[in-house]
Amino acid sequence: MSVELIAEFCQNHNGDFGILSEMVFAAAECGATAGKMQTIFADRVSCRPQFEEGLVQNGVRVTIKRPYWAEYERLKKLEIDFHQQEEFIRLCKKAGITPMTTCFSRDTAQQIHDVGFREVKVASYDCASFQMLRELRPLFERVLISTGATFNDELEYAASLMKGSNFGFLHCVTLYPTPLGEMHLARLKYLRQFAPKVGFSDHSLVARDGVIASQVAVYLGAEMIERHFTVLPSDQTRDGPVSITPALLKELSSFSKLSSPEQREYLDSHYTEWNQCIGLMIQDLSPPELLNRDYYRGRFASLRKESKNGQNMIFNWEETPLK
Repeated sequence: MSVELIAEFCQNHNGDFGILSEMVFAAAECGATAGKMQTIFADRVSCRPQFEEGLVQNGVRVTIKRPYWAEYERLKKLEIDFHQQEEFIRLCKKAGITPMTTCFSRDTAQQIHDVGFREVKVASYDCASFQMLRELRPLFERVLISTGATFNDELEYAASLMKGSNFGFLHCVTLYPTPLGEMHLARLKYLRQFAPKVGFSDHSLVARDGVIASQVAVYLGAEMIERHFTVLPSDQTRDGPVSITPALLKELSSFSKLSSPEQREYLDSHYTEWNQCIGLMIQDLSPPELLNRDYYRGRFASLRKESKNGQNMIFNWEETPLK
């Protein structure tokens, strides 16, 4: 079985297009089949008062602390504009890999299409942004949807909206980093009931766990692996600790080409406790995942111009109840 290896560049470029270009060719050389950036603009960050200081009640964290202006200023330095995104697409094609991006706000979807992206990713916290899914479906040749921090009824409804189109689900655990014992790769079997193609978005701690979880996912039949990728030292970017190096991407690529018995032999000989990654097919979201869901679902919104009020924010899921 051929496995797609999606190198997720995220903000590991630090806003430097030269570094992003370097990542494209490094990933292609080491076995990536796709290179993915993120279409993030700081102006789409929503200001929500409950996260300015966070909230703790009776010693229990109720909301996380993520002040608006600090987040705005951080993301502003990392923006890749649409002219650069057009160049990114050209570089990916030159390197022989599929260009992809993550769409975080509904009002950028058409521009993402217009600059030349034909495949797009939806982050975990927008799996249940049903209006966004409705709008992305006719624009793109393929839509990949991460499923972390999503309730099962939401996921199943998302699948019903995408039925008949070229889409896939990526299992994901929204803990950063994710311990091996919290991977729950058995969930791949659950996702296969609803999507024509399933895969795994891996956020394990590279210094401790390497590419073990991704290898186990491949052995269990994942058809796509998405991994954060970097060409910089791990301490030079926010996502560095969960980002693999070119050497590790090459290792993962080589593993994916082994036969299933060879993969099993490799896992047994290298990681005697690899089966801790399997976990449960159906499980409740953990308290940390629920906290992350509370913040990130609503982190980005679209700008909407109103004749009387100037620019307002419209959320990805507005007026899209689950029914």
